[in-house]
Amino acid sequence: MAVALVAFLVGAPLVALFAGRWAYAAGQRVEQAQRSSWRQVTAVLLDKAPGTGRVSYGGMAEPEARARWTAPDGASRTGLVPAPAGAAAHSTVRIWVDASGRVTGPPLRHDQATGQVWLAALTAPMALGVILLCAESLAMRTLNRRRIAAWDADWQATGPRWTSRR
Repeated sequence: MAVALVAFLVGAPLVALFAGRWAYAAGQRVEQAQRSSWRQVTAVLLDKAPGTGRVSYGGMAEPEARARWTAPDGASRTGLVPAPAGAAAHSTVRIWVDASGRVTGPPLRHDQATGQVWLAALTAPMALGVILLCAESLAMRTLNRRRIAAWDADWQATGPRWTSRR
């Protein structure tokens, strides 16, 4: 247990730092890739948007309506896009699309990437703690099995002398 505690106290700050740096680098790559390839374009609604959104992941999502837009490569695309509730047909909405013209959400914002860094830096020490607790538990289980086996062997040798009739 003491070894696991020392390993946690030494390893937790290092793991948090490593995870935070890794998450920061990953977030920067994603942020840069999305900002360089995603574009905001204007879409024309083909149908009236529903008056309410649908329930998604425990909350209300923005309504979707069929629309037409031009992809960055110049091709015309049609599909469902987020639209304000009750928006009229033939009205326009701004949407984000990737390089091939598929609808996406907005690119990752810097504050979202920073939030991922904090999440990684806080979660990594907890994961290290769980791993160390599992390793400590496995070590204790192994040691207890050996101890019980040794006691059993000793009892097999000593027990008959104590329990025999004189």
